[in-house]
Amino acid sequence: MHPILLLKAAIMGVVEGLTEFLPISSTGHLILTGSLIGWTGEKAKAFEIIIQAGAMLAVCWEFRARIGKVVGGLLDDPSARRFAVNLVISFLPAAVLGLAFSKAIKAGLFAPVPVAIAFIAGGLVIFWTERSTGRARTPRVNNIDDVTSRDALGIGLAQAFALIPGTSRSGATIIGGMLLGLSRSVATEFSFFLAIPTLFAATFYSLYKERGSLVASDAPLFAVGLVTSFVSAFLCVRWLLRYVSTHDFRAFAWYRIAFGLVVLLTAYFHLVTWSG
Repeated sequence: MHPILLLKAAIMGVVEGLTEFLPISSTGHLILTGSLIGWTGEKAKAFEIIIQAGAMLAVCWEFRARIGKVVGGLLDDPSARRFAVNLVISFLPAAVLGLAFSKAIKAGLFAPVPVAIAFIAGGLVIFWTERSTGRARTPRVNNIDDVTSRDALGIGLAQAFALIPGTSRSGATIIGGMLLGLSRSVATEFSFFLAIPTLFAATFYSLYKERGSLVASDAPLFAVGLVTSFVSAFLCVRWLLRYVSTHDFRAFAWYRIAFGLVVLLTAYFHLVTWSG
């Protein structure tokens, strides 16, 4: 396999891992990066979804003790069952809406300019949320075990907005959780756990849909993408857990707005040829 293809796969893997759990949209960054390096087409879209498994595995490894406790307590621990049910409740809205509208969304919104607009809109929402839930306001939920089924449903509905590329799955769930009264750290941690069933389902659904176009010769590309996604996501998750304990999300909002404006301006003045 050509080294350039492997390099592109590594770049996409790193981008996926670094952006999946930050409120800056991994899908948006993958679309923009793929446009820049010529990584486009149906197989490229399948690759971008499948390498999310690397990020998912990074979360599983980081929270392996908690996951083991939940799985081991499903039969006799009410708190473990409640936590698992909450994840299912949060997962369902995006899953149902994704199956219903994914084709229309991909046809109309999987392009650099719509992504850039979503980047800017998401940045403004983060600013508004931080203003509304300032540090002077005491969060209602300070422990992930205290998340209610109503909270879980609200976070799940917020995650559904992430079907729009550029919105950010993690950003939507974290901001949604904060608006519902979860502390910044609890909302972030719940977002990490919700990523597991969400990315798991997206990965295997994509594998099933694209099974006819995937061939054995693609294995090195996917292996490189999965490994680089895992490593970069693992480092990013550990960093973000420390970051949210002492910082808010305004820096990410500034980044989103600045990045979105750069894409729009370069497209408008034809400085960069963004492909769909």
